[in-house]
Amino acid sequence: METLEKPGFEPVSIDTFFDSEEKDFEEIQTGIIVLTQHQQNLVNRLKDSLIKYAPDRIERLENRLKDMERLATAIAKFPSLLERTNTTSSVRTPEALVESIISYQADGDTTLHMPSKAILGKGFLVTKIHTFYSMTRLARDAAHMSEQEEKEYADETISMMFTLMAEDVYLNLIKDESLSMELRRQLATSLIILWEHRSDQTISDIAPVLQSVWQARRKLAPAFGTMMGTSELLLVSMQMDSQWTQFIKECLSSADVSHAMEEFLFGLSYEQIQRLREILKQQQVKAIGRDELKTYLGERVKTDINQDYRDFYMLYTVRRDNARARQRLHIDGPKQTLEDYFIRFVLERDLEKQASDRVARDDEPDLQSLA
Repeated sequence: METLEKPGFEPVSIDTFFDSEEKDFEEIQTGIIVLTQHQQNLVNRLKDSLIKYAPDRIERLENRLKDMERLATAIAKFPSLLERTNTTSSVRTPEALVESIISYQADGDTTLHMPSKAILGKGFLVTKIHTFYSMTRLARDAAHMSEQEEKEYADETISMMFTLMAEDVYLNLIKDESLSMELRRQLATSLIILWEHRSDQTISDIAPVLQSVWQARRKLAPAFGTMMGTSELLLVSMQMDSQWTQFIKECLSSADVSHAMEEFLFGLSYEQIQRLREILKQQQVKAIGRDELKTYLGERVKTDINQDYRDFYMLYTVRRDNARARQRLHIDGPKQTLEDYFIRFVLERDLEKQASDRVARDDEPDLQSLA
């Protein structure tokens, strides 16, 4: 992303985003994380099972993993985003990249403004997701693993899908000028670390919550018109995670968050929901099923809900694009997705906790001076 100058943005050392007890920024490991320790353990377990039940599949799996590793090695030849780098035409620092990401507020596709490593890394992550999806199928169809073991591979695949989604969420939130500059800088820092490693601990922690909400959405199949099902989703999901419960309690009273929740739950846009409500009111119809949506709306609506992570991501991108269009055109409806609002909530609470911890440390008496 090209560096833009904008009054009011004061460069801040990227070190400030890390506690003093942590490593200096320059000491953070650079390069794509090909496999985490957990992922490597999953690979090893699958190989052990395939040796026993389907030895003919091992070579294909190993070739795929080697291709993935070669891709990561090629991307690693590009300059690190976490270090001061002499590019072809200028000098790039992590601090300057953070300010550039925050300053760039233009609408439209930003692909040509992104660092090459960010674009290439996204391709690597998609390759890795497809690889683990194939491993999930191998675990089920060839390695004779238990349902619980198979689920571990599926969960890891979905977790990586959320990491792919995180890039869009971070970019959306960085553009939100209602957020504090401190949070936007933290988001930009998280984004370049995500670009560098193609892994994100915050999203890894949040992914199981969003996955559970998605599963609750699948099971409830609410009735359209009355919007029955919203309360059931809340009751089910509020039992899952303390952060999600707090988010529901504190944020659902906001109209934008409530509308974003409806879009997530019903798989319809804000505009379709409003139109459907008006049609049903005029025709005095209390409720309809998913299979009747096309008849009432007069357009194709995806009504099937399954566990395919690709469907989750596809439906997210539809809601994301609709939200961006409303923002750009200044029209009614949610300007961000439910995922945006939830991740913003989590990160703001983390910032508050960090500030509180710093105050607590500052208030601690210096035992040496008292001695």
